[in-house]
Amino acid sequence: MTRTVYVNGDYLPEDQAKVSIFDRGFLMADGVYEVTSVLGGKLVDFDGHAVRLERSLSELDMAAPVTKAELLEIHRELVRLNGIDEGMIYLQITRGAPADRDFAFPDPAEVPSTIVLFTQNKPGLADSPAARTGIKVISIEDIRWGRRDIKTVQLLYPSMGKMMAKKAGVDDAWLVEDGFVTEGTSNNAYIVKGNKIITRALSTDILHGITRAAVLRFAREAQMEVEERNFTIEEAKEADEAFITSASTFVMPVVEIDGAQLGDGTPGRVAPRLREIYLEESRKAAV
Repeated sequence: MTRTVYVNGDYLPEDQAKVSIFDRGFLMADGVYEVTSVLGGKLVDFDGHAVRLERSLSELDMAAPVTKAELLEIHRELVRLNGIDEGMIYLQITRGAPADRDFAFPDPAEVPSTIVLFTQNKPGLADSPAARTGIKVISIEDIRWGRRDIKTVQLLYPSMGKMMAKKAGVDDAWLVEDGFVTEGTSNNAYIVKGNKIITRALSTDILHGITRAAVLRFAREAQMEVEERNFTIEEAKEADEAFITSASTFVMPVVEIDGAQLGDGTPGRVAPRLREIYLEESRKAAV
């Protein structure tokens, strides 16, 4: 079945959707994005994603083409039109398409932002087999630009990291800068030692994950100890367990880092419990 997508105010069959070759998202990676999960036909953490989108746009001095209320309606309409029960909605906003290529930003009064949304149908998203077995990661050098807190479409190096992991026969990569783990290629990274969850503190070095914020809140409510600080790969290898969080993986156990098995090589106690809590609470709050 052909998907219905949203492009600059219109709902269109995906094979009829078009964006200008002069769009700055295509020419300059001058754009931001968000991915919102859908569970039971409802949007998970929509408000958090909308707030982060507004922040990303503001940090890049980019105009918002729609209001938050309009954005919610577009998301809901795409869910309805595409019959999504479990899946994701991808949203991208760029600085638009001026008449020609130029490094200077176009005048937003003359060049409107481009907005595109599409759905991805993912039956069984919440019941991923990987969550029961855990994933394996390698470490790679973090050579991305310095404003990772802005969710831009500059995803070349994360894509290369995914391919490095694939070539190594594992599932993903953790990025390391100045000896410390920053985050995963498309997720936030955590280790567990004793009863303590350890993850890097928020800064411009990492994405301010919406799932991260929810999971840490649920962890504290469940009387789990959380410490936000840097950690090394060597410390991670000695941890009792590890996990990642993102909008599409929720909470995913990590059972091997750079070939070193964590614990007995199966998901520990903390990550599966946090995944259970997150999914339960997210379903309740979904819109």
